[in-house]
Amino acid sequence: MSILGTLVIITILAGVFGTGLGGVLGVLIRKDSKKAMSLLLSFAGGVMLSVVCFDLIRDAVETKVGIFIIIGAILGGCAVAYLLDYLIDGKESSEQSKGQTSLFVAGIVMASAVAVHNVPVGMTLGASYASDNGVLGSSAIMLAILISMHNIPEGMSIAAPLISGGMSRIKAVLITAASGVPTIIGAVLGYELGGIGAMGLALSLAFASGAMLYVVFGEILPQAVQMYKGKLPTFFTIIGMMVGLLVIYL
Repeated sequence: MSILGTLVIITILAGVFGTGLGGVLGVLIRKDSKKAMSLLLSFAGGVMLSVVCFDLIRDAVETKVGIFIIIGAILGGCAVAYLLDYLIDGKESSEQSKGQTSLFVAGIVMASAVAVHNVPVGMTLGASYASDNGVLGSSAIMLAILISMHNIPEGMSIAAPLISGGMSRIKAVLITAASGVPTIIGAVLGYELGGIGAMGLALSLAFASGAMLYVVFGEILPQAVQMYKGKLPTFFTIIGMMVGLLVIYL
């Protein structure tokens, strides 16, 4: 199988399967454990931070294109992820202020938000794959697993309001899984940019890292703390970072 074909299959499993599994759980489980989900998200966020800070950004720096270019690309990735988040939140707030948002519409809005935000998330996987010269290394595998874990609660948050709004269970799961398809686009884009030389690889790695940093600090960790307001999420984030280090350097 070609390198690109392998990447697409991995991304389908991480993006479409992960989000779809969340949709199935959203159909089957009416009330999940907020504490367990909080700790799972905290742990995943910690591992993501390790992979981004100690692997992806390190590889970007080693291309020697200049630290200011890398910092600019990281900030650019953060800015784009924030802008997408802001536009989606603004649209959702506007819908709610008009009193026209039902549970069904809320589910569609959430599906759209997840679909858009999955593009830069997929770029992280593609850039990691490119940095290993198309070899399925431990970082790429770990990122695929983490993206899949990250997509499960998102899938649950899409399916639940769709079903409550009157949509059939099968259709709700299919729409939920479809919201993970843009991850494939992001992965291919990240891989192609990473394959056009040192500058392309550095920009791809740094931009994707910035987007992932925003996802971790702007979405995953705040959501984890909101679900469970104890100290455990902090410790699970730290444990996740240590596990990430073990995966990278063992």
